[in-house]
Amino acid sequence: MRDMPRPVLSPREAEVLRLWIQSESKDEVGSALTIAPATVMTHIARIRSKYADVGRPARTKAQLLARALQDGLVQLDDL
Repeated sequence: MRDMPRPVLSPREAEVLRLWIQSESKDEVGSALTIAPATVMTHIARIRSKYADVGRPARTKAQLLARALQDGLVQLDDL
């Protein structure tokens, strides 16, 4: 797993991804970060694009969870 290409996420993108994985909705993430749900969606779209750019597409929340686990952005204890 360590030799897989990893996208470079900004600190904010990583934060949004972690919270979104732990949350029920984009609205919940937006409330926690004091940003609009549309902004959360924009961050998630950029994250998906970055994963696709390195050859590791993540079209679903489950796939993004797998990528985040593989890349050490979240741990099982965080879920």
